[in-house]
Amino acid sequence: MENQTFSEDVLLLEGLKVTPQSSFPAFILLLLTYIFIMVSNIGLVVLIFRDRSLHQPMYLLFCNMSINDVLGATTIVPHVLRDILIASADRYIHYIECVIQAFCVHLHASTSHTVLMIMAFDRYVAICNPLQYATIMTNRMVLRLTVLAWGVAFVMVAILLGLTIRLSLCRRMILHPFCDNASVFKLSCQSLLINHIYGLSYTVLLLGSSIGSVALTYLRIATVCVSSKSRALNSRALQTCATHLAVYIILLVSGFIIVILHRFPQLSDHRKVVAVMAHVALPALNAVIYGLQIKEVRQKIIAVFHINKVSLMAVK
Repeated sequence: MENQTFSEDVLLLEGLKVTPQSSFPAFILLLLTYIFIMVSNIGLVVLIFRDRSLHQPMYLLFCNMSINDVLGATTIVPHVLRDILIASADRYIHYIECVIQAFCVHLHASTSHTVLMIMAFDRYVAICNPLQYATIMTNRMVLRLTVLAWGVAFVMVAILLGLTIRLSLCRRMILHPFCDNASVFKLSCQSLLINHIYGLSYTVLLLGSSIGSVALTYLRIATVCVSSKSRALNSRALQTCATHLAVYIILLVSGFIIVILHRFPQLSDHRKVVAVMAHVALPALNAVIYGLQIKEVRQKIIAVFHINKVSLMAVK
């Protein structure tokens, strides 16, 4: 079947290899994690937009990350949950749906980097040019940076998938738990040279600009903190940058692990699990890091729970 010309628009997903004994616990764990991701990230966005005191550039940029995490988790988790409970021979997906899923997967990954880049710029202005921060980081500037972060990622991913959908298919098996660009263009028997060249250029440009801009930003921040010798400045820099840097390092490490595992075909099952976890663990961790490590957001969350508790006691 693999060597026959494939004319239908239905593909078959390989999915995760889960034993019948562990399928139900895996389903429950993944479902609870997904519910947490949705509630925490959407709750964080609603909290920031409802409270005028949080209408600051830093928090508005956080909303981009939360919205992107919701997109990434929703793209992957429902499909994986469905496939855990059904037989491997019934894990069908339409080609158009597969392409859309692949687009959203890469958009989520790319936007994670571009959003963290503009957040690094925000921290740079706040620490290195505090007197000009309000002038530079206006609402219009925040909007422009947001459009730039999402727009650049959208265009890059659109070209990536555009080069893939031009290919004709000769196979139907997606050797992955979900659709991504590589798993889709491997269904073709045509030359993939252009896809490989653009894919490599896309990865180098995205990671190179991301790592380079964040590294230069934090080197500049470190230089300012060391030269100023101000405890107040250093404390503020540590408080505002630690959260961003932690999220960025987790994103990079998870990405490099997936790339390294691609080099070892015998570890393909481990790579699949890591790929799914990257779209589940990271959104959950981001919500925890932003929600609990940022003082202002943490205080608002505590205040909301306190008001609800008082209301319940009054009803009783």
